[in-house]
Amino acid sequence: MKWTEGIDKLGLGLYFLLCIFAIANIYSVDQKLGEKQLIFFCISLFVGLIIFVSRSKFFENMAGIIYIGGVLLLIGLFPFGKEILGQKNWYKFGSFTMQPVEFAKIGTALMLANYVSGPDFNLKNRKSLWTTLAIVGIPAVVVLAIPDVGSMLVFIAFFIALYREGLSGLLFGIGFIFAGVFLISLAIPPVYVVIAVLVIAGVLIAMNYHRMSWDVISISGIAGSILLLCGLAFGSPYILEKLPKHQRERIEVLYKGEKAFRDTSGYNLLYSKTAIGSGGLWGKGYREGSVTQGKFVPEQQTDYIFCAVGEEWGFIGSAILVLAYVVYIGRIYYLSEQQKSTFNRVFGYCFASILLMHFSINLGMVMGLFPTVGIPLPYFSYGGSSLLAFSMMTFIFFKLNYSDKNSLV
Repeated sequence: MKWTEGIDKLGLGLYFLLCIFAIANIYSVDQKLGEKQLIFFCISLFVGLIIFVSRSKFFENMAGIIYIGGVLLLIGLFPFGKEILGQKNWYKFGSFTMQPVEFAKIGTALMLANYVSGPDFNLKNRKSLWTTLAIVGIPAVVVLAIPDVGSMLVFIAFFIALYREGLSGLLFGIGFIFAGVFLISLAIPPVYVVIAVLVIAGVLIAMNYHRMSWDVISISGIAGSILLLCGLAFGSPYILEKLPKHQRERIEVLYKGEKAFRDTSGYNLLYSKTAIGSGGLWGKGYREGSVTQGKFVPEQQTDYIFCAVGEEWGFIGSAILVLAYVVYIGRIYYLSEQQKSTFNRVFGYCFASILLMHFSINLGMVMGLFPTVGIPLPYFSYGGSSLLAFSMMTFIFFKLNYSDKNSLV
C-alpha cells in the first residue's frame, strides 16, 4: 500500500517486540504491575498515533516551547516534587505519578535539533558552541541539583549527536581523563596518580614540543589542566566522603564488592548477579525463577528488570534481548544518517544516543560494572513516564523519517 511507504517496519517491529517482551517479564515479577504496564503501553500507542498523524513540522516549530516547558517542570520539582525512594524527582497527583526528567530529554533533543539545523549554526563559532552547551547544560544542571545523578549522566548522549555535527572529540577525551583520574584516585593513593599525571603530561609535551604553540594562552591552558587533574586526584577521596551515604556506598561497591554492603547498597546487586547466574544457558522458565518469584530483588520490575530476564530466559534469552537492542539502536543511527533534513538527523542521533546511554548504564549497573544510579532500561523497566517518553521519541523519529522518505525535496 502506498501510504505505508516510508514506514520503517524493522524499527517499529523491534519497538513492539521490546515492549511486549517487557510487559511479559514485568508480569512475571508482579502480575498487577504487568497489567498496569500493558495499560501504559496502550496509552503510549494512542499518543504515538496522534504523533504520527500530526504534521512533522509541528515538532520543529514547537521545539522551543516544549524545551522551556520541560525545564520549568524540572524546576517545579523543588517546591512541588514528591520524594520517592530517596529522590525528589516525581510529581504525584493522587495515585498518578510523573517523572518530568524523561520528558525534558525530549524537549532538549528537539531544541538542540532546531538550533543545529538553523542557518547560523557553526560549531567553530564560539557563539554557536556556547549556545549548544547552554541548551544541554541548563536542564542537566537542574537535574544534578535535584539531585538525580543517573539522569544527568544521560545528558552526555547529546554530545554524541554534536560530535556528528562537528564537535571536537577532544572534549570526550578530556571528560574520560577527568573521570578516570577520579575513579583511580579512589582505588590507589592519590600521590601515585599525581606522579602518573605529571609523567604522562611530560612525555606528551616532549613528544609534541616542536608542534605546540608556546604562547601565554597555551601555556596557561596546559598548566591549568595539569593542576586541575592533580587537585582532582587529591580531592577525590574528600568528594566521595561528602556524598550522601547511599551514593557513596554505590561507588564503593565497585571496589569492595557487593558482599561488603550486602545489607545496604550491595543487596540489589548481590541478588541480581545471583538471579542472572542461576539462569544458566537456557533459563529456569517463564515465572519459574526462584529469585524473581521470591521477591529477593527490591523494585525488580524497574531498574533491575534485566536480572529477571537472565534468570527465566538464561544466557540465550538475555543475548537475544541484547542483540535486539543493538540492532534497534543501530537502525536508528542508520536511518538518522539517511535523513535529508538536518533537524531530523540531529533528533535521530539524540534519540539513538539516549537509548544507548540508558541501555549501557542499566546493563552495567545490574552486572556490577557501573554504580547503581537509577537508570531504567528503555521500554523494559516498569513505569508510565519512562515508557510514554521513550514511545513519544520513537514515534516522533519514525514520523520524521516517514515524512523525509516521502519528501520530494
